[in-house]
Amino acid sequence: MKVVTLTINPALDKSAQVEEMTPFDKLECNNITYHPGGGGINISRVLHRLGIESNCLFPYGGKTGEHLVELLQEQNISVLATPISILTRENFAVFDIKTGLQFRFGMPTEPFLEKEMTQIEELINKSVTTNDILVISGSLPKGLPVNYYSKIIKNLNSKGVKVVVDTSGPVFNEVLENELYLIKPNQKELARLAGKESQTKEEQEAFALKMVTDKIAKYVVVSLGKDGAFIAHKNGIDYIAAPKITVKSTIGAGDSMVAGLIYGTVKGKDAKEMLRWGVACGVSATLSEGSDLAHIKNIEKVLKLI
Repeated sequence: MKVVTLTINPALDKSAQVEEMTPFDKLECNNITYHPGGGGINISRVLHRLGIESNCLFPYGGKTGEHLVELLQEQNISVLATPISILTRENFAVFDIKTGLQFRFGMPTEPFLEKEMTQIEELINKSVTTNDILVISGSLPKGLPVNYYSKIIKNLNSKGVKVVVDTSGPVFNEVLENELYLIKPNQKELARLAGKESQTKEEQEAFALKMVTDKIAKYVVVSLGKDGAFIAHKNGIDYIAAPKITVKSTIGAGDSMVAGLIYGTVKGKDAKEMLRWGVACGVSATLSEGSDLAHIKNIEKVLKLI
């Protein structure tokens, strides 16, 4: 069983610290760091730290894209990337030392050209083989049709691939037309799928279980933020509470959770143990600064607290 991660909209993540965020002043930044970013890329980074190797697929463009590729190669991640004409976007996060607050800025990207994506699609079809795990994570850039992820999944239907999807908005709604292995909505996203603004605990559980029985996904993992998560599966519902910790950064916490869930899948763990690893990795990411994600020493520490 091989793991392949797909990030259609990657980013070069830049983080910095300032003594205090104040308006109009020229603020001196320090502790500047650069990390490769984007859903699937983050998942590959955490899986590598867990001892699970993956093929990391994504398109890239310009100097920022080249820098992103170099950073991944320095981390010994297996990179399968194709160049396109669109400059890879940047994200910027600033940590205010005085208040302990983090400010996150997402930079826009130019609309993608679907005709330029042929190479990445060919790479996906070549790289993903029978019974592999394909993780589709992150946003879909403007310029690509809302059913783009479904198009990729349908091309792999004959291979019996376990497809994990972590995205949001109309793209997420559309991709649920496929039979998936695992999805990870948060509470708000789950409520929207049910056509509601919010749900009670009982409504959340019932709707997640219905998604399983309707074969939308084998596993539905619902993130509960600081309270942990629950997983719906054919045998019912399991909860894992998150331990109380001091948060340094929330960047990549969801991606780290997905990495933990995939680790559990690869290791053949049951649903509750999969979720335990998912929550541990998600919480561990918040113990790192900027976009440094979950590290094995923190994952082991958090596992003992769960």
